[in-house]
Amino acid sequence: MTDPTGTVDITASRRLDGNAAAGMLAELFAVDVTTARSRCASCGTTSMLGAHHLYADAPALVLRCPSCTDVVLRYAIREGRILLDLRGAQLLAVLLPAASNESNGA
Repeated sequence: MTDPTGTVDITASRRLDGNAAAGMLAELFAVDVTTARSRCASCGTTSMLGAHHLYADAPALVLRCPSCTDVVLRYAIREGRILLDLRGAQLLAVLLPAASNESNGA
């Protein structure tokens, strides 16, 4: 694929949207985190994880910022452990299910 500047994007054919990570992330989170909002530590853009670019063909799932393409999240399973690297996210805001909000008096 070629972008408007004429540069060939060799990774575009591998890229999925962040929604494709839902099944794997469900193993770690009790809520759907694809609707969570993440603030990129590199450029400051805030967007839903489902809008991020997912690269799933590496040794780990890699979610990249849709604005600057820096890595926001890495997820892998190694030796019976889930490894979650969020160093590329300044903040991950997850909405609680309505039932949880009601039971907490919110």
